[in-house]
Amino acid sequence: MYIVIAGAGVVGRNLTKRLTENHDVVVIDLDREMCERVYSQYGAVSICGNATNINVLKESGIQRCDIAVGVMRNDADNLAFALLAKNYNAQQIMVRMRDPEYKSAYKLAGATTIAGVMDLLVEEFVLDIEQPDIRKVYSLSGGKAEISVLTVPKGSWCDGKSISEIVKTKGFPEHILISGIFDQQEDRLIIPHGNTKVKELSQLFLVGRSDNITKAAKVLLK
Repeated sequence: MYIVIAGAGVVGRNLTKRLTENHDVVVIDLDREMCERVYSQYGAVSICGNATNINVLKESGIQRCDIAVGVMRNDADNLAFALLAKNYNAQQIMVRMRDPEYKSAYKLAGATTIAGVMDLLVEEFVLDIEQPDIRKVYSLSGGKAEISVLTVPKGSWCDGKSISEIVKTKGFPEHILISGIFDQQEDRLIIPHGNTKVKELSQLFLVGRSDNITKAAKVLLK
């Protein structure tokens, strides 16, 4: 995917670090030193300029952008960036929100993911970008404990497998608990045991750290 990140602060840099391996990432920031740092450390294309300037955005390739991420210091700048990204038909628009008063404005601007400063996690954005089929339900202490729901795709390799078989699959993180299964066909919640079998289109409740949930999702959705 082609991703434009507005802001090379701590969040912007960490997000760039996570995404450059599998995606084309362009970072925009007013600070030339930050731009050079992003390029030298992560190899991502960096543009020194204002991410609310149309000419700078065109230079970044916003016209072909799949995902636009606004993590600048001010809500007003992130809001303007979101509006411009929407104008160029970005499929997903993610923003950092400092003042909750901006929430409705962000929604009107087309933001698909809005993260507050206190609960903002790089993992949250990465999960939305790389695993859109998983939905976060609740997060505690900055992602140290999280509950997410994942729908098993139709035709999945998980169909007919037991919980014990799934958790022993290569790559499935050790510290993840499948705490519940909602069987949509029978409209009932199942508290699973090791021999409980998973069916396609069932919803799995995953409990663990946000980074481990991301790893589990990659295994379950492969």
